[in-house]
Amino acid sequence: MSGTYHIPVKKDYAASLIELLRKDGAIEDLELQQFELSESQKAAIDTELDLIANNPCFLQEWEAVKQF
Repeated sequence: MSGTYHIPVKKDYAASLIELLRKDGAIEDLELQQFELSESQKAAIDTELDLIANNPCFLQEWEAVKQF
């Protein structure tokens, strides 16, 4: 089974497990430089940032975000 997964790590034991897998060679670190955004992705991000800048009510409070 091969694939690339982007996983947010929420618990220390999960981070430790990932570290053990990396040391065993079972998983591989991918450098962030390998991930380039396309021009359309950059434009979409710019549009979203402009929308947020002009409508700050779209942003959520940090305390609400941390609950997830």
